[in-house]
Parts: sequence; C-alpha cells; structure tokens
Amino acid sequence: MTEKLNNLAIYFGKIATLFAKVVWWIFQGKKRFKALISEMMILGVESFPIVSLIALFTGIILAFQTAYQLQKISSEIYIASIVALSLTRELGPVLTSLIVAGRSGSSISAEVSSMKVTEQLDALRSLATDPVDYLAVPKFLALIITLPLLVLYADLIGIIGGYIVGVTKLNISWGLYFRMSIEALTFKDIFSGLIKAFIFGGIIGLVSCFEGFSAGTGATGVGRAVIKSVVRSFILIITADCLLTALFYVLLP
Repeated sequence: MTEKLNNLAIYFGKIATLFAKVVWWIFQGKKRFKALISEMMILGVESFPIVSLIALFTGIILAFQTAYQLQKISSEIYIASIVALSLTRELGPVLTSLIVAGRSGSSISAEVSSMKVTEQLDALRSLATDPVDYLAVPKFLALIITLPLLVLYADLIGIIGGYIVGVTKLNISWGLYFRMSIEALTFKDIFSGLIKAFIFGGIIGLVSCFEGFSAGTGATGVGRAVIKSVVRSFILIITADCLLTALFYVLLP
C-alpha cells in the first residue's frame, strides 16, 4: 500500500513538473501560432462530428428517461429545464472531455511516443529544440482553448436533442421549450461547465504528452503509452469533476 502511494505521489510530481515546464515555455518560448492553429484543427475542430452525435443522443435519452417520472405528476414541461441544467453543469463537460480524451488524447500519446521510439525527440534536442516547447505547448494550448468551445456546442446540441423529444412526443411547443431552457440556466451553470472544460483540457494535454514522453521501446511501448494515456485521463477527469462539483456547490450555491 505504501509503495502504491509513493508511486502515485511520484506520478503526480512528474505531471506537475511537466506542467511547470509547459507554463514556462508558454511565456518564454517562441510563439508559434501556425502550430497552435494546426493543433486546434486536429484536436478540436475535427472532434465536432463525434461530439455532435454523442451530445444529440444524450439529450434525447435524458429527455426520454426524465419523461417517465415527470409524466406521473403531469410535469413534463420541466423536462426542458432538467435537460439544460444536466448538460451545462455535468454531462456536457464530462462526456465531451471523455470523447476528446479517447480521440485526441490517444492521438497525442501515439504521436509523441512514436517520435520517442524513432529517436526524433533526441534529434530535436540535438537541434537545440526542447520537445516540451515544440510538442507539448501547442497541444496543451489547443486543448484548453477548444474544449470549452466544444462543450458549449455539445450543450446546445444536447438541448436540441431534448427539444426533439419534448416537441414530437410530449406536445410541448417549441417556443415554450426554449424559453424554459433559457430561464432555467444562470451564469453560474454555464461558468462552472466552462471552468471544468478548461481544466479537463489541461488534464488531457498533460497526461497524453507525459505518457508519450515516458513511453517504452518498440511498438509495445507505443501501445502501452496510448492505453495509459486514455485510462489515466478518464480517471483524472472523473476525479476532478467530483472535486470541482463539490467545490462549486460550496462556492456557487
């Protein structure tokens, strides 16, 4: 048990060290906007189709499941409020982050670990280029910028999914549905979801790059790096979500 705790402390220490290096290079390194835009396209914009699909079906499923209970007390109209609040506070940030961690996070760790195995990282160092500055910084920035935008988009698509159920199956007028959705949301609901997305994006970027830099040799090392990246990102996202939810409950009642 003590050994596991020591290993966990060492792991978080290494992640914190990588984070410190990334922050230092953000302010001290050369600004490479073309690389940042490219990473934002690959890691963020290209995730829109799968995020759209998952968010739409999540809104539909949430509306159907909520309708079972609300129909018993003739309160179907509140489906709009429940779907909007559930998506903006929890489901939007968490599901979108898990999707991005599985899609983009695995891509980052595979790319970086492949470069390590083929000694391209050593080649960068021989050219006086720090791999953290060249690889980790643009990926980290791309994720913390695009993930909140993806979450906002997922929230909207999920609300539309709930709207489809409310209008077609529960006979709620479209105007009333959207008015109930808007009235239910407050600034703190949207703000808390965006803060979560910002932090989750940082987690995905740091963990994915760290696992890539720490990969073993050969194809097996690349595969293990990808698995560790996805699994550990999932665990840290859920853990961070639990802590942030409790914190927001106290600070933003």
